[in-house]
Formats: sequence, C-alpha cells, structure tokens
Amino acid sequence: MAQPLALADHAIIVGFFVVMLAIGFYFSSRMKDLKDYFSGGREVPWWLSGASLYMSSFSAFAFVSYSALAYRYGFVSLTLWWVTVPAMILSATVFAARWRRAASTSPLEYIEERYGPALRQGLAWLGVPMTLLDDGLKLFAIGALVAAALGTELNTAILISGGLVLAYTFMGGLWAVLVTDFVQFVVMVAAVLVLVPLTFSRVGGWGNFMDGIPDGFFAATADKYGPLYLLAFLAIMALGYCTRWSFVQRYYAVPTDGDARKVGYMVAALNLVSAPLMFFPAMAARVYMPGIEDTNQVYALVCKELLPVGMVGMMIAAMFSATMSMLSGDYNVVASVLTNDVYKRLVAPMASDQHLVRAGRAATILAGLISLGVGLLVAGAQGEDDLFQLMVRLFGVFLPPIAIPMMLGLLSRRVSYPGAMSGFLFGIAVGLAAYFLGGFHPNLRWEPVITTLTVSATLVGVIGGTWATPNSPQRSERIDQFLAGLSAHEIRHSPRERKQVNVFPVIGVSVAALGGVTVAALLLTAPLSQSFMGITVGGAMLLVGLACGLWPRMRG
Repeated sequence: MAQPLALADHAIIVGFFVVMLAIGFYFSSRMKDLKDYFSGGREVPWWLSGASLYMSSFSAFAFVSYSALAYRYGFVSLTLWWVTVPAMILSATVFAARWRRAASTSPLEYIEERYGPALRQGLAWLGVPMTLLDDGLKLFAIGALVAAALGTELNTAILISGGLVLAYTFMGGLWAVLVTDFVQFVVMVAAVLVLVPLTFSRVGGWGNFMDGIPDGFFAATADKYGPLYLLAFLAIMALGYCTRWSFVQRYYAVPTDGDARKVGYMVAALNLVSAPLMFFPAMAARVYMPGIEDTNQVYALVCKELLPVGMVGMMIAAMFSATMSMLSGDYNVVASVLTNDVYKRLVAPMASDQHLVRAGRAATILAGLISLGVGLLVAGAQGEDDLFQLMVRLFGVFLPPIAIPMMLGLLSRRVSYPGAMSGFLFGIAVGLAAYFLGGFHPNLRWEPVITTLTVSATLVGVIGGTWATPNSPQRSERIDQFLAGLSAHEIRHSPRERKQVNVFPVIGVSVAALGGVTVAALLLTAPLSQSFMGITVGGAMLLVGLACGLWPRMRG
C-alpha cells in the first residue's frame, strides 16, 4: 500500500509467516510414505479438505481483478464469481466420488489403466508446465503486493513469498498445506468480516449506496462480459473444477465417497456466500471514492482508507493467504505427478517409500524453483498489465485438451485410447494455432473464441479417433471392470494401523499464536484509541484458537 505500514502491521505479517513455517516443521517428521506426503494418508476430515480447496481455488487476483470489476461494473463481478457455483456442484455430484476411488497419490495414475501409458505421460508433461506457468504469474502478483506493502524490491518480494510457500510445503507435504490453508482461511474471514461493516458505515448506509451508484450497476452482464463470455467462462470453470489436479487431490484425500462430495458442496456454498462479502467494499467505493483511474488498486485503497492499525497487516496477510494456498497446493500436487507418474513409473519402479518421499521433496523443490523463475521473468518483462488475460487464455488453450479426456475416462466406456490421444493432440494443436494466429487476427484470442475452438477440436479428436479405432472386446471388458469399481456401493477407506493425525491442537495453537501476536503488537506499539478493533479481533482469534486446541480434551 502507498503509505508506510505501522510497526504493529509489520509484526503481524512477520508473525503470520513464522506460524506458516512452524506448521510445516511440525508435520515434517510425520511423512512416512507417498500417501502421507501427497494424500494425507487418505484420512483428512472433509471440512479441512473443503476449506483447503476453497482457499486453493483463488489467489490475490480475487481481491485485485474482481474488485476492479466490482468498481467498474458492479454486479458483474458477482455474476462471474458465481459461475463457479454450478461448476463446483457438477464436480461434487458427478466426479468427487469417482476421483476418490480412481486416485490415491496422483490425479493421473488412473490414466494408464483406463487409456494407456503414453497419454498418462502426455498429460503429465503438458500439465506440469501449464500449472507452473500459472503459478509463476500468481507468484508475480503476490510479490507485487508484498513489495508495495513492505516497501521491498519486487524481485526480493517474489523470492521471499515463493521461498516461504516452498519451505512449508517441502517440509510437511499435504498435511502442512491443508492446515496452513485452514489457518489462512480463518485469517481471511476475520479480515473480510471487519472490512464489510466499516465499508457500510463509510458509504452512509444502504440508501446512500443505492442513491450513489450509476445506472445498470446491478445488471448481471455488461460490456465484453456478456452471455457468450459467461458461457466460455463457465466451460473453463467446469473443466477446471472437475479436473484441476490440486482440486482432485482434495477429493481423494478424504476417507469416504460421501466426504468427497461434502468437500465440493462446502466449496460451492462458500463461493456463493463469500462473493458479496469480498466485493461489496469495492462496489461501495464507487460512491465515496469516485474517479479511481487504476481500478486494480481499488481494494488496496479501500483498506488504506478504512482499516485501523493492525487490521491493515491482517488484511495483507489475508491476501497473501489466498495466493499462498493456491501455490502450496499446486506445488504438492505437481510434485505428486512428477514423483508418481514420471519418476516412479519411468525411473525407479521398485523404490522404497522412504526413497519416494525424498524424491517427492526434491520434486517439490523443483516445482517451486521453476515457478519462482517464471515469476522473476514476468517481473523482468513488466507483464503486469496483461496478466489476467494471459492466465485466462492459458487455460483456454491448454485446459480442454487435458480435462476432457480425463473426465470422459471416468464416465464413458466407449472412448478409446486412440480417441483420447487424438483429442489431446488435436485440441493442443488447434489451441496453439489459434493463439499464434491471434497475433494477426486478434479475435482468435478472444476468450469465447479460443475456448470454443479448443473444446470443439478436442471433442472432434475424441469422437473421430474412437470411431476410427474403437476398443477391442478385451479392452472393453477391462474398462467395464474399471468403471464398475468407480460406481459400486461405497467402501470406506481402511485407515492404516497407526494413530490418526489430530489437527485440532495444531490449528488451535496456530490461530491462538496469530491472535496473541496481534494483541501484543498493538498493545506495545499503538494507542488504544487506534488499535481497539485490532485488539478485539486478535483477542477473539486467541480465544477461538485456545478453544480449538482444547476441544479434543474437552470431548474426552
């Protein structure tokens, strides 16, 4: 933010970073095999996996780009965000249980059984760079936020942010990712819930807000965000929510099919409820802060205008949280693909559990370093202006050829291996051709056009390849057996013979520590008149954390 932060805000941000690292260290000695490191031993409570999936589904762009849309167009920002609700319901209803049965340590391990080894490797070698490129762009965004907030140089901020996420993901695997996500969820909720009533008071109540907004501010569509754009965006969101690796990982980490569906429904409900809370401050700013030229700064300006000392640091930590959750989840799941689908499959098929955990940690480091490199390259190219469009186009080109064969492999017995491979290759070829030809014909890069082209090309390839080379009777029988295992009556995963992880004390201590740091920093550095709200919020976090930590003993 433009003005220097108070000492208390710096202390809260540093305390937040320290707690994240401590969580990773706590789980570092508890990772015994690949299922521990990449799927939490399949013993993760559904509410923890759901909160993690929610936090992993967006980044600081939710606060930056969607708030910019809310300031310019109003309700359109909610329309776009709420597109994720039907996408998530589809994912939970149709795919959640299938994913829990099909995968255990990697979202691609079933591909070889359903189709064949070549497609498994193709999806891995395309999906890994696509994910890491997207992570590098988001790392640039969070680095820019850190640099603006703390007054550091941009490259230094990127290295600090990426290094922190990489450190706790490397140490603690999926359990560290899940618990840090939940703690970050608590921080974000606290910060957002404080900002909403302050915004309501600043704008002068609902009546003043309605009187001050321009005509059409509550229209569901506007400008280029019309029905065609919404349909294309819905297609991208549906493909992503049904097949994105880090989302799939949250489904197969829980013990039962019912738990997997609960994860998806929880995220759909949170997406429905959270959008007005997150974007109303930017919508209201149109009334009392008119004429902002760089609308990407709206959320930062609102926080600077309204939040008292201490709460600014917590809001910055909340925006850190959104991106850090997505990055940590992606680092872990990309490492699972590199370890399970590439290294174990091609290099060391007989490796021990301990060896594979070491390989998983090495893959995590590799994933983190590559995304760090991308973030630094974007910073050097000063690509901030086109960042959002670049991400949307990236998914428009590469997501359909990856997602459609994965989805059809879980649903249809007819799709053959040649059909899936044809769809994969033809979709990529058409998407890349459209993107490069878009340099001469810009309409080809328009999101609805490029998404329609890649989806259509992938489906044509799948249908044509399957028609030309259908499954043999023997292959059809094996596919029937595979699909029967996905739709049979639910069988609960049997926990291994060891004590299950109790996350309540870890979450409780972490939340209490953040609350204690907030209270102590404010009492020591700021007048009570300026810090009362921050002390109240920090005190509430301290009490809630203590109660959460003591809950297992109270139940006993």
